[in-house]
Amino acid sequence: MSMPETAEIYLQPGEWKLVREPAILKTVLGSCVGITFRAPRLGISAMCHPMLPCYAARPGADPSRLVVGRYVDSVIEQIANKFAGQDAQPGEIEVKLFGGADVLASSRKNATVGKMNGVTALEVLERLGFRPVVSRLGGSQGVFIEFHTATGEVLLRRLNNMDAVALART
Repeated sequence: MSMPETAEIYLQPGEWKLVREPAILKTVLGSCVGITFRAPRLGISAMCHPMLPCYAARPGADPSRLVVGRYVDSVIEQIANKFAGQDAQPGEIEVKLFGGADVLASSRKNATVGKMNGVTALEVLERLGFRPVVSRLGGSQGVFIEFHTATGEVLLRRLNNMDAVALART
């Protein structure tokens, strides 16, 4: 008898995915953050790839045009609501946080998008009662992450410029 094949899902910037069956969720991160959520008791997991820290920070923001996955604050809240709707408590959800790098040498100043993404993610997670079990933020290189939802394992590979170009094509 053959084992069922595990779905492999690649997330683009601004996307997020919640799964109820074992899957492998993958993405490439630079200044964006990747956040994984896993509720082992319920067998549900999620991963997001937001690009910017806060929706409300945008001048003239129109709430009717909100694309939740693009913004760290709103996508974390959306995922938290999905888990709460399944009776999952924040304390039982394994959260892991990656990315937030300063990949452009010219942008390595105090307030970069990568740093702001990481700070916002940590603040929103804490406000909602989540405590990341792993946090690998910052640096100057992008990363490739692969989240195995069945086990909660996240494989991380630091990228050089050529790796990032090759992975972006796949």
